[in-house]
Parts: sequence; C-alpha cells; structure tokens
Amino acid sequence: MRLIVLIPLALIIVSTGWAVITFNRLVRGRNQLKEGWSGIDVQLKRRRDLVPNLVAVVKAYQKHEQELLENVTRHRSEAAAASTIDSTRSAEGQLSADLGRLLMLAESYPDLKADSQFRELGSNLVKIEDDLQYARRYYNGSVRDLNNLVESFPNNLIAAIGGFKTADYFELENAAAGLTPDLGKLLSSTTSESETA
Repeated sequence: MRLIVLIPLALIIVSTGWAVITFNRLVRGRNQLKEGWSGIDVQLKRRRDLVPNLVAVVKAYQKHEQELLENVTRHRSEAAAASTIDSTRSAEGQLSADLGRLLMLAESYPDLKADSQFRELGSNLVKIEDDLQYARRYYNGSVRDLNNLVESFPNNLIAAIGGFKTADYFELENAAAGLTPDLGKLLSSTTSESETA
C-alpha cells in the first residue's frame, strides 16, 4: 500500500524538480543572451562615436566626397536609432559599408593617409571591430544555446509554458570584419612609409 503511494509521489517530485531545473536553465540562457547583446551594443556605440571624428578628419582633406560623408552621418544616426536586432543589423551593415569606403579614401589622398589623427582613428576602429567580432561570437553562442534549450524535447514543453522563444543570430550584412584586414594593411603601409620618410 505504501509503495502505491510512494511511486506517484516520487514521480511528482522528480517531474517538478526537472521542471524547475529546466526553467532555471532557460532563464539563465535568456539572461546570457541579454548580456551578449549588451556587449554588441557597447561595441556598436563605440564605433558610432568614432564616426564624427573620422568624418571631420576626412572633410578637412577633401570636399569632393560630400555625398559619402553625408551617407556615413545619416547611417550612423539610423544605427543609433535602431531599436530591434533586425533594424540594428540593417543600419549597421550600411554604416559598415560606408565606413569601408570612407577609410579607403586614404588611398586616393596621400595627405589623409599620412595624417596621424586619421591613423589613430583607423587603429581605434580596427580594435573596435575586433571587439565587436568577439561580442558577436559570444552573443551568437548564447543564441545557439538558448535555441537548443527552447527547441529540444522535453525542454520545449517548459519553454512554451514559460513563454521562452528562440532568438535570431546577429550577423551584419556588410560585416565590417571584411574591412579590418584592408584597414590594417592600409595603416601598416602608412606607418612604414612614414618611418622610411
């Protein structure tokens, strides 16, 4: 008689324990995802903060590139105003492409290429792009982990009850990571030229 009562009681205790543990894992995953996005957001803000200085330095050297400078400024504002991951991804992708074109202007203007403030801003941008790449990796790893928890059975039962949803990965369409090697090459060639001069 006692065994008949203990078996269902043990099943209830085990099921409740499993549900609590699964729910807590989902909460940890969601919080890790928020932490990951915060890291990306910090790097994107740092990059956007460099834009006005970079635009000012380039403006001082060349007035012909007014349309590009206006695009960089406009896309920076759009990126700063973005409120969702999708809108941020789109706006930051456009800003990355513009920044790449802006930095490649140094090839056309030797005085700009030799400018120490331009080189410093470019070096800062390379550092930020590297940090942004690491932040994206962390965030996307958190997305993967949370999505695995939310989508796998039987965790998906607790996820549905708790309102947990899958998250989207964050990748830039025109990722500035492609710009970093070019910029690094540009800055190193500028440094070596100035040392030999």
